[in-house]
Amino acid sequence: MTLRQAQGPDPRLSINQATIKYADLATALRVTADAGVQSIGLWREPVNEVGLDVAARMLADSGLRFSSHCRGGFFTLPVGPEREAALDENRRAIEETATLAAAGAEGSAAVLVLVAGGLPAGSRDLIGARERVRDAIGALADDAKAAGVTLALEPLHPMYASDRAVVSTLGQALDIAADFDSAVVGAAVDTFHIWWDPQVLEQIARAGREGRIATYQVCDWKTPLAEDVLLSRHYMDEGVIDFGSLTRAVIETGYNRDIEVELFNADIWADDPAHVVARTVESFGTAVSPHLP
Repeated sequence: MTLRQAQGPDPRLSINQATIKYADLATALRVTADAGVQSIGLWREPVNEVGLDVAARMLADSGLRFSSHCRGGFFTLPVGPEREAALDENRRAIEETATLAAAGAEGSAAVLVLVAGGLPAGSRDLIGARERVRDAIGALADDAKAAGVTLALEPLHPMYASDRAVVSTLGQALDIAADFDSAVVGAAVDTFHIWWDPQVLEQIARAGREGRIATYQVCDWKTPLAEDVLLSRHYMDEGVIDFGSLTRAVIETGYNRDIEVELFNADIWADDPAHVVARTVESFGTAVSPHLP
């Protein structure tokens, strides 16, 4: 056990609510705070179950920082009523993010994570779909700026390109973000999605130069993948990702905010939320904390 582990959870650790998916908002806030973790990232569905105003009060009462809001996006639909409805839903997500960030403890971040969306049904136009992502962010940029919210475009592993995210690399996310103010549009750097990329360290450095790292998320990659590949994330000491090189690269850019653990895994979701948080604290301390200043 390191000295930092003996002193309790790393102060940079944030529990993304997806890690304890089946916990309602009250439970998620309680088990996170009870474990000594100082920050939480929330998801829209549990927030909307209780209502935004109630959720903001609950967050404020918890004393936790707010590290990000998940999620917006799904921008690849062609022009029409469904696309406009998606943009309106993202505007509501921007409002939620601003409200929750204001309610969180000092150091909270008004960051809305965006998942680009996959190919529309029947389409093979990957390039066109990415351009519609750029156009959608352009349609939302003024709303985000007015609310003081940063839109964090998250590249997802290429295995999700068809159905979930046509933005697959950090470089692609940064190319889209480059059209906008860095305070308004940045990128989410998630180790699960970018660890394999031969250019990842170069692109992390680029993101730092451009001031684009809006959030840093960690979890591990382990094979064989689950039958549902969405549910293939693992605790940080169970797989093959080199958290040292990735974390040092992110920290060297000057990134100084919370680091979220976001786990999609059916076995983890079925576990007791308090145990999941404790195991997350342990694995973060083993795999990530040694590489933090």
